[in-house]
Amino acid sequence: MTELEAASPFASNKNCTFLDGVLATARQRGRRKIAMVFPCDANALETGCRLIEEQIADVSWIGPRDRLLDLGARQGIDLQQSEIIDTGPGAAEAAQAACRLASAGDVDMLMKGSLHTDELMRAVVSRTSGMRTSRRVSHAFVLQVPGRPSPLIISDCVVNVAPALAEKVEILEHAVLLARALGIAQPHVAVLSFTESVLHGAPSTLDAAAIAKMAERGQIRDAVVDGPLAFDNAISMASATSKSIESRVAGKADILLMPNLEAGNAVYKSLVYMAGASCAGVVLGTSRPVILTSRTDSLASKVYSAALGSLLLDAEPHGQ
Repeated sequence: MTELEAASPFASNKNCTFLDGVLATARQRGRRKIAMVFPCDANALETGCRLIEEQIADVSWIGPRDRLLDLGARQGIDLQQSEIIDTGPGAAEAAQAACRLASAGDVDMLMKGSLHTDELMRAVVSRTSGMRTSRRVSHAFVLQVPGRPSPLIISDCVVNVAPALAEKVEILEHAVLLARALGIAQPHVAVLSFTESVLHGAPSTLDAAAIAKMAERGQIRDAVVDGPLAFDNAISMASATSKSIESRVAGKADILLMPNLEAGNAVYKSLVYMAGASCAGVVLGTSRPVILTSRTDSLASKVYSAALGSLLLDAEPHGQ
């Protein structure tokens, strides 16, 4: 059993072994400092408190001080002795302040509270935030799907709506760095479309074929890449075999590179809500990890995501 496969007391689902290992490893590496950005609802406060309980992080609460103290009192959470950085009533001001703290090295990563994703990301990608790098910003999910022995990384499902070829290459490179941080030395990457055939009238198949050729020629490193592949033959060896697909990736993909955000978001949510997958997600390509969570995410998913961000701090630079 590897370090990342060690079970954690946080586990409540036998299908979450790998993500529990991520949590256990993050705990072993010590507390990080997380800026919880505009945590103005009960769920955000609960998440921050659980991160402290799980010994993953110390939390700086970034937002309107009086509102946070009042909310904490109503939820039975005493924030009087906590670090609260008062940024006034606006969410945008909280996001900007959090980015300044991360850029200065005063916090290790950012985590979204109750503000909208676009409010936080607008501050993160601002050229004055200090969070931008020379790389494109992307997002990846790590999913543990019941019945699947290894994790599955899907990108991009959150940030890039309709990436062009060059943008897909950067999204892929970020996902490969994430996989390597999780101990997958040479991940298998399936560049997805709706078919495994290259079709002139289907741009996603042309992009996939180009990316596969780039990898073949050494322009994409540290990964085995093939495409286009459809979802079924990317993850199912039986499907790949029945279609007589000869590929080093088909049936054993570690990473699914999605053709666009719509497809990625639908696949991710289908796996979570219909297949019972557990997940962790993180923004890549920034100077510090950024954890984007949804109000509908489980508490476990939020904690796993913070743990994933913690591991990335010790990994190869994910933003340059």
